[in-house]
Amino acid sequence: MAVKLVDLSQEIYQGMPVFPLHQPTLIFPNISHEESKKKIGFEFATNNLLINEHGATHTDATYEFDPDGKYINDMPLEYFYGPAVCLDVSHVSPDDYITPLELERALKRSQQVLEKGDIVLLYTGHYNRCYGTDEWLTRYTGLNYEGAKWLAERGVVNIAVDSPSVDNPKDMKYSGHLVCREYGISNTENLANLDQVAGKRFLYFGLPLKIRKGTGSPIRAVAVFIE
Repeated sequence: MAVKLVDLSQEIYQGMPVFPLHQPTLIFPNISHEESKKKIGFEFATNNLLINEHGATHTDATYEFDPDGKYINDMPLEYFYGPAVCLDVSHVSPDDYITPLELERALKRSQQVLEKGDIVLLYTGHYNRCYGTDEWLTRYTGLNYEGAKWLAERGVVNIAVDSPSVDNPKDMKYSGHLVCREYGISNTENLANLDQVAGKRFLYFGLPLKIRKGTGSPIRAVAVFIE
């Protein structure tokens, strides 16, 4: 038996793009090897991080978009680890929306079946096309209300995308998050490398940090293939 891992996470670094409402990421030295050796006689080097809970590749607690929702440390781990399918919707225009019809077609092309409890990743192609450009935070596709509801009604527990949000920036109703609120499910944003898993079923890991009363958490997302 062979195990193959595909890294689906973006890099965390100072100056990385962040959602306009969020704290910019800062990384600065805590202590150097030289300073540590002078103080305790051994070389330890560490950095400090100042980062939003929703910085880089991250997952949302339902509390983020629902005042009556759960904090990240109270949510079932099954929302962030389990069987997953990645649907290829990369042909959808960044000025348009991911609809039930697009999802049905993508599922048919993948020859997969959605099961209750699945995590669904949506390969929009936005990371591959636009990361590091001015359009990264301003122009990308997202689910319309009906599309998000189509996934939720099939028992999906986590909707994940390779863009800053499950919502199109033009969507002031925040339809994807609204459906997640209505169904009590999570979403994961800022994934990477979904072109490597599009159309496939695999085991997904995107475990959050156990942040007390956290509204979300950075994650190291990976796809696991057992061959």
